[in-house]
Amino acid sequence: MLSSTDNLSTLKDDMIAFIEGHGMRRFQGYVDHEEVQTVTWKVNGNPESWKDFVELAKLASAPFVTMDSWELKKEDLDDLLERLASAEFTGDEEVEEGRWLRTYLGKTGFVQIGFAYQGVMMIYESSTEWYDRYQRLVELAEDFGGIPIDEPDQDEEI
Repeated sequence: MLSSTDNLSTLKDDMIAFIEGHGMRRFQGYVDHEEVQTVTWKVNGNPESWKDFVELAKLASAPFVTMDSWELKKEDLDDLLERLASAEFTGDEEVEEGRWLRTYLGKTGFVQIGFAYQGVMMIYESSTEWYDRYQRLVELAEDFGGIPIDEPDQDEEI
């Protein structure tokens, strides 16, 4: 993943125009790395390499390109802040980091394009630093949100 600017909406718009300019269709959908076999495109320092990725999709005769993006919405951030505040193993530092993300409300932090080739999804992704922080906080809230770690399961014998 490439982290470049604070808002990837221009990149998203450029991708849409480039894909459509190549006569290709877009399928609105997220490709989950945990659900299907994927190969992630290496950017190698070239922020414009996504264009090569789209051209490769066309060369591979992909019938369409998948596309997804994520924008920080107030409801998502409020939900995260609430979960961090009530989690047993998070502190003021994490909640404050979450509050800091308010700066990015309405901004696009993640874009993904992909195409299927011989049963594998080829993926290009780009994200911002703040999106990566947001994801880390979401994982923290999910991992420690009210779940006691050292207590035995109800099924275990004591």
